[in-house]
Amino acid sequence: MATRILFIITILALLVGSAISQEKYVKPVDEAAKDASFLAFRTKLIAAAERRDVNYLLSIIDPKIKNGFGGEDGISNFKRVWKITSKKSGFWKEFLPVVKNGGAFDKSDKTSFMAPYTFSSWPDDVDGFDYEVIFGNNVNLRKEPNMNAEVVSKLSYNVVEVEYETLGKSDKSVDPEWLPVTTKGGLKGFVKSEFVRSHIDFRAGFTKKRGVWKMDFFVAGD
Repeated sequence: MATRILFIITILALLVGSAISQEKYVKPVDEAAKDASFLAFRTKLIAAAERRDVNYLLSIIDPKIKNGFGGEDGISNFKRVWKITSKKSGFWKEFLPVVKNGGAFDKSDKTSFMAPYTFSSWPDDVDGFDYEVIFGNNVNLRKEPNMNAEVVSKLSYNVVEVEYETLGKSDKSVDPEWLPVTTKGGLKGFVKSEFVRSHIDFRAGFTKKRGVWKMDFFVAGD
């Protein structure tokens, strides 16, 4: 009997270990400190963005900034698309999570930096269109889509598949800010949407031109 129990425990341990080993992560990377001039630039830019300093922002934007993939490039289009002088501009809400969450220098061009890390350091063996990532540490994975639901697990930077096709079938009382996710290791549950980020969500690029750092793209999608 003891031998049988030990055998069962061993099998269960192996199964749990196998599930854990299948988990994949996109952990924070920040190479900004590799270039003192960029680090100082980014620190100043974050402070300006937090106070919504439009004049400073426009001063660091490249005149030919890429705003999307439909030919709407240039600073005049940037101003128009984001209504940047309006107090209701949605730019700041999208930009701050980008500029405050790490990034990396281009491997072939150390004068170019891309942010956030979920774009610049996305693993080659994970499809950025099929999977997203938990954008935070110790994020609650809940059994149901509400704050009172049981916490199934804590997730930190896990690669997840979001079951978007089930969202339209949810009860109308369900908070739309919750996303149903499954980790690569098989954990299932609901996570607040603010803690889930796609590889192709908004990202920014900065390039040093004639000794001055400029933002030369701010785009989403592909």
